[in-house]
Amino acid sequence: MNSDNKAILSKANAAVAEGDNEGFLSFCTEDLKYEFVGEQTLQGKDAVRAYMKIAYVEPPEFDVEHLIAEGDFVTAIGKISMKDESGKKIDYSYCDVWRFQDGKMAELKAFVIEIP
Repeated sequence: MNSDNKAILSKANAAVAEGDNEGFLSFCTEDLKYEFVGEQTLQGKDAVRAYMKIAYVEPPEFDVEHLIAEGDFVTAIGKISMKDESGKKIDYSYCDVWRFQDGKMAELKAFVIEIP
């Protein structure tokens, strides 16, 4: 199951990188919880969809350094680059902890820090 969850997360992230937000959301539960630690928590696919529409005007670039799976959890550690409102590219280090439920991504706890 751990390798299945890792494969699911990899496919979901690939969809986002290709600009396919709906493809990403197809890997998620309807009641998805998306927590950006210290910033905000989104509840449900519609809230995440609205966030992605604003935050991912251009698809982000992922560099996943490690995927670690245990039980219903997969942790992804890496870097992500996104453009801000002005179009400036910003680089971040991130650690995403995903909880899976019945083969779908159900909960995210994301630690994201801008790289100076």
